[in-house]
Amino acid sequence: MTPEQFAETMEAARQQVGKVIVGQKELVETVLVAALCEGHVLLEGVPGLGKTKLLATLGKVLDVEFGRVQFTPDLMPADILGTKVLTGNDFKFHEGPIFANLVLADEINRATPKTQSALLEAMQERRVTLGGETHSLPRPFLVMATQNPIEQEGTYPLPEAQLDRFLFKALVPFPPADDIVEILKRTTAGAEAEPSPAMDGEAIIEMANMVRDLPAGSHLLHYAATLVGATHPDNELAPELVRRYVRNGASPRGAQALVLGGKAYALAAGRTNLAAEDIWRVAPMSLRHRLVLGYEALADGVRADQIVTEVLEAHPTPEPAS
Repeated sequence: MTPEQFAETMEAARQQVGKVIVGQKELVETVLVAALCEGHVLLEGVPGLGKTKLLATLGKVLDVEFGRVQFTPDLMPADILGTKVLTGNDFKFHEGPIFANLVLADEINRATPKTQSALLEAMQERRVTLGGETHSLPRPFLVMATQNPIEQEGTYPLPEAQLDRFLFKALVPFPPADDIVEILKRTTAGAEAEPSPAMDGEAIIEMANMVRDLPAGSHLLHYAATLVGATHPDNELAPELVRRYVRNGASPRGAQALVLGGKAYALAAGRTNLAAEDIWRVAPMSLRHRLVLGYEALADGVRADQIVTEVLEAHPTPEPAS
């Protein structure tokens, strides 16, 4: 596949998702880019904004095996991973819904931390260990999770270790009035449109390999490292907002997300090299969920996105390669 074909395939996928999802162009592109990085995505927004609809539509457009888990307070790890069942004289492993290419973890923060942590090994190592046996997950393997804001009643904040395993965290905005009118036209009169597949598992793997193989200058790798370092309050490069409001900054996975996500955006634009603007574009979705803010931030109404913006303004351009 050439870079031009990569961009054409991305555009075809966007159009197919657009048959069902009204507006939300940046959000659609975010989940597609994450899929082509073989990365996991967390979508946050209040109920009714189409988060689940978007991810279910994505499963049809990507044409991969789709699994769905509805997270509830009484959900157990075995309901996700699977369990051993006595069959005759032997115990046989019965796979859970996580053994799919695209797993929709719906309302993930309604389950207890014990159940949420069942995903940790799967998301990082693409495998599941049960009863001393390790079972590999299929490739591609993508977890697309939705969550309501943690201020909502009946929700549990995700553990920091699990948040760090999401490549991106996307915020789902409330649609403007014109989009709501279009939603009403599509959903209250006649049958809804059905998207067609735009790629399959093999194409996703091929495109993900292209993303990893895309050249990135050493100065851009250093730039990604600089941005992540500047999110730590004890780092000399940290701006004032970070020193004042951040308890813990982003991990090296944040830098990986900046580079991988930036490469995917470059290819989606038909370019064959990573640029600084690609890193800027993915910075909010790559870093917002990796920052641990202190109580002062909550008291003063400071959000993670403001911190990320401050970091980008403090370090607007990468240093040229020496």
